[in-house]
Amino acid sequence: MVVAYKHEPFTDYTVEENKQALLKAIKEVEADMGKDYPLIIGGERITTEDKIVSVNPAKKDEIVGYVSKANQDLAEKAMQVADQTFETWRKSDPKVRADILFRAAAIVRRRKLEFTARLIKEGGKPWKEADADVAEGIDFLEYYGRQMLKLKDGVPVNSRPIEYNQYNYIPLGVGVVISPWNFLFAIMAGTTVAAMVTGNTVLLKPASSTPVIAYKLMEVLEEAGMPAGVVNYIPGPGSEVGDYLVDHPRTRFVSFTGSRAVGTRIFERAAKIQDGQKWLKRTIIEMGGKDTIVVDNEADLELAAQSIVQSAFGFSGQKCSACSRAVIHEDVYDHVKDRVVELTKELTVGNPSDANNLFMGPVIDQAAYDKITGYIDIGKNEGELLVGGEGDDSIGWFVNPTVFGDVDPEARIMQEEIFGPVVALTKAKNFDEAIDIANNTEYGLTGAVITNNRAHQEQARQDFHVGNLYFNRGCTAAIVGYQPFGGFNMSGTDSKAGGPDYLVQHMQGKTTSEMF
Repeated sequence: MVVAYKHEPFTDYTVEENKQALLKAIKEVEADMGKDYPLIIGGERITTEDKIVSVNPAKKDEIVGYVSKANQDLAEKAMQVADQTFETWRKSDPKVRADILFRAAAIVRRRKLEFTARLIKEGGKPWKEADADVAEGIDFLEYYGRQMLKLKDGVPVNSRPIEYNQYNYIPLGVGVVISPWNFLFAIMAGTTVAAMVTGNTVLLKPASSTPVIAYKLMEVLEEAGMPAGVVNYIPGPGSEVGDYLVDHPRTRFVSFTGSRAVGTRIFERAAKIQDGQKWLKRTIIEMGGKDTIVVDNEADLELAAQSIVQSAFGFSGQKCSACSRAVIHEDVYDHVKDRVVELTKELTVGNPSDANNLFMGPVIDQAAYDKITGYIDIGKNEGELLVGGEGDDSIGWFVNPTVFGDVDPEARIMQEEIFGPVVALTKAKNFDEAIDIANNTEYGLTGAVITNNRAHQEQARQDFHVGNLYFNRGCTAAIVGYQPFGGFNMSGTDSKAGGPDYLVQHMQGKTTSEMF
């Protein structure tokens, strides 16, 4: 019997023993950096001359690894392998598939410090964020394994005395998984194993900024007993490999997490029927957000300020759920604004390998740095720069936490996703107006309301149009199985990762009816 699911506990690094253990793991990972990593297609290791160079964003001259880069020919080889493997994998026992996930979770749990250190190095994640990322990956493995056990026998339907009816879920086929760099382990692992445990085969194309950690997941899955060809590791450029596989007539579904621009492009391309294609491709897409914390005049104002700062600047704001807007009742605006500025000034920014830099590290690369600092320049013309506004890309890509005040709700920094440590504050005359402002973007991912007014809370529950709404806490840090995650509108297909109906999106229903 499988024990009941509960989420993986987080590590307390204020405990000296835990701190020293992670420092040791970081040193061990540093000694392991700079290696070559091949593609994995049908279990075969394939090395190419063309490489993706993964660097430490906190120290950009430090090479994490050299990863072989797939091209269209290798993508086609991987597709053929996955297509052939599907014919056997789709008939495999769901309990066996679930057991692979459970064993993989145990392996990662034993290597948790190593994986955390790798996320610090390759993703530039501060300790707490890296630890939570690894924990979430373990959660996906544990949760989706249990969900598959619940779904393996289908769901009950009615039968008459002369017949026996069954309704079962069957796999779709070959899935293309395109994973992001920000939750470089958790989302990459979750999207991959969700497709795999449901009986599909997978072409895994991780983000080019963070491909090494995906290779490490492949090693774990192989050790856990996953057959060759079930998941194939093919990092490569989206313009060549990604487009080719999204368009491919044998692709059955695409699972993507990333930007609105790329997500909508995938959605459009996947909708086109290719020669030889005999199905409508399914898309499971999570894009971005312009997430808002609403502060009522009947609220715990210290909680409000803390929630804004934590949600805006954790992992340098590089979360689709990050707070990039705060709508504050005019009665308490000045108080909250001043406290947000005070808290922001207390934050440190630096290399997260250093135990003294535990809150904010770098942004992921030069393109992100340039985009964020460009938006800061825009913000200087749209509101009052209250704190921050500077960056330094000489050693790594560091941007100071930045707060703008008195910003018009229609301003660009209030409407466009920045994906960095920038938050804009605006006033609302009353709670109704605050909710209207919160809803005035094309996104609908996460939001939070800080209020002690029960009527206002219930009003927000009905009218604040986001996929994940939180009361009296920040708008980040959803936990698998507790707060299923996914958004509305241009935030994606509301796939609700880590929820009870997520796996069903990777399968199709089949009714069988036997007459007596």
